[in-house]
Amino acid sequence: MTRTHARAHALTHSRSRLRAAALLAAPVLAFAVACGGGDGGGTKKADAIAEVPEETAPKTGPQAGQAAKKPEGKGAFYDAQVKYVQCMRTKGGAKDFPDPKLSGHLDQGKIAVVVEEVGDTAIYKGGKDGVCFPEMSKAMELEPPRDKQKDYESMLAHAKCMRDNGVSKFTNPTMSGGNVMPGGDPNPASPELDHDSPAYKQARETCKDKLLDGLDGMQ
Repeated sequence: MTRTHARAHALTHSRSRLRAAALLAAPVLAFAVACGGGDGGGTKKADAIAEVPEETAPKTGPQAGQAAKKPEGKGAFYDAQVKYVQCMRTKGGAKDFPDPKLSGHLDQGKIAVVVEEVGDTAIYKGGKDGVCFPEMSKAMELEPPRDKQKDYESMLAHAKCMRDNGVSKFTNPTMSGGNVMPGGDPNPASPELDHDSPAYKQARETCKDKLLDGLDGMQ
């Protein structure tokens, strides 16, 4: 199987698993895997991870040329994700686990490709025997608060886009108890949508930008 086909196949099964898990676990936006990965260079060592991003100080004034203090919240989230990624590469059985994005979220598409190549879905849950679950849980706790209304509106726009592009059964997200429940397949336990069909793949490509960072893979 080529890497392109592996990614497409992995993303299909990844989305079904992620959505089923989300429907079982409110609050929805403390995403167990939601969170997004970054770019990995081909010559990069397996355990080398990009440094935590820092804002640079203005070029004028008393602190010119010095790095500004890293903001609380987002930086701590990124730091925690870095530790989780390091654990997954060294202990979790996924030496090619992708870097977090600068936002701190994990890239579910790239993780899905790693899962397909390794052949172990435990990578979604902290590695073999959950060895990295403590690090994953810590990162989830440090995710900056999300605007649930904006997340809902993003998922709603994505669902409408999917229907407008030929996936007529794609359902809307819902709000329940102040939490967002993803839309998508009307029957996740027995899927009615063919994620491998050309029409579905084309719709997903067309509508992918409707989802905010951190929501990829949730519906």
